[in-house]
Amino acid sequence: MTDTLARPAAVDYAATASQAYRAALAVIETVEPRIADATRAELADQRDSLKLIASENYASPAVLLTMGTWLSDKYAEGTVGHRFYAACQNIDTVESIAAEHARALFGADYAYAQPHSGIDANLVAFWAILAHRVELPELAELGVKGVNDLTEEQWETLRHKFGNQRALGMSLDAGGHLTHGFRPNISGKMFHQRSYGTDPKTQLLDYDAVRRTAHEFKPLVLIAGYSAYPRRVNFAKMREIADEVGATFMVDMAHFAGLVAGKVFTGEEDPVPYAHLVTTTTHKSLRGPRGGMVLATKDYAEDVDRGCPMVLGGPMGHVMAAKAVALAEARTPEFRTYAAAVADNAKTLADGFLRRGATLVTGGTDNHLVLLDVSGYGLTGRQAESALLDAGIVTNRNAVPSDPNGAWYTSGVRLGTPALTTRGFGADEFDRVAELAVNVLKNTTPVTASTGMPGKAKYALADGVAHATKAATAEMLAANPLYPGLEL
Repeated sequence: MTDTLARPAAVDYAATASQAYRAALAVIETVEPRIADATRAELADQRDSLKLIASENYASPAVLLTMGTWLSDKYAEGTVGHRFYAACQNIDTVESIAAEHARALFGADYAYAQPHSGIDANLVAFWAILAHRVELPELAELGVKGVNDLTEEQWETLRHKFGNQRALGMSLDAGGHLTHGFRPNISGKMFHQRSYGTDPKTQLLDYDAVRRTAHEFKPLVLIAGYSAYPRRVNFAKMREIADEVGATFMVDMAHFAGLVAGKVFTGEEDPVPYAHLVTTTTHKSLRGPRGGMVLATKDYAEDVDRGCPMVLGGPMGHVMAAKAVALAEARTPEFRTYAAAVADNAKTLADGFLRRGATLVTGGTDNHLVLLDVSGYGLTGRQAESALLDAGIVTNRNAVPSDPNGAWYTSGVRLGTPALTTRGFGADEFDRVAELAVNVLKNTTPVTASTGMPGKAKYALADGVAHATKAATAEMLAANPLYPGLEL
């Protein structure tokens, strides 16, 4: 991991981190040595992997070490200054610092650092919207202060109203996310959901089509954001559409939060000035601990604050502390340089694929990821993912628009640049990555199952390709070490 943060001259950062991790693992080893072994093995595996999964990154030692403290031991349900447990003053401090950094970094009115994950952040936002748009007006109309004052009959009526609201979000095959109202997820059971897709020819968002769908469907919530759409979104236009139909506008920026924090996405491409609520994870391109966060306007702050105990359990103080450290890192000039490099490297990766005849969804990228359509190689996404992994290139299969292979086998592979950019990869390395990946795919063939039908998960990689590719990736990885100087 390239050290992109300013460090005090008196501190040997790598040596201090090495000492801390060796001590921690020695303590763990006294209780369960297999866990210590697995932890060491994970570092070795990550150091030896060409990690191109768009939703993964490498947190700094400072962020990682922050999670291994006694802040984990404290229950602190409630909000800052209003806890349901005693002696929460230090958790109050931690949560306040995390929120302070988040507000300053993103220019938000309000920040809520408690969600344990991205889905938790989305659930908090959804229920905050339902409370603000459905529950509070209903209570006011009935002349009561809270749901506990309702009769059973009134409560059943209100519950029915909760479960019959409409949400409009990007379809899965266009790059949307499971948590935006799809049936296998709890959000799909909360809302009557409809999707907007992309233009069949360009595979780009068609704002006029989104507008037509919104006017026909009239959702309570319009959701923007994506996990596999390789382009930027005009959030000003999306807010206009939401206002036209009276919808609350929510943006899930889990994937591209680092590009917002690093000022790569500004103006109408920055969701915070336009959305009522913005949710995010704190890992991925933001390079923090695994967790979630909600940003909101002042109007929704009180509703978001009900996240615990509405849908969350006790907040994890040690993770909120790590979020604060990561957000502090993201406020540095060095992080802006990093975020710009993430986007530049994605363009280089996309151009490298295109020059070698590959097919990319939307024909390129202007964010942190590329979506490769592998059907031209005669492969499913699952076959391509497996063959690339055999050759030391870690990706994940992903659906493409109107994917004939569905969400399990898929026809695409998603690749992202945040993790390898953290390691110090630049234009030359990412062009080489595209070259190696295309070579692997060209030398992979699907295997016919015994039934005579093509086996969707079976494939054969030509002799010598995996070995040669691993050798080439090892050379690049050695030149850009992960956590340089960190020795266990």
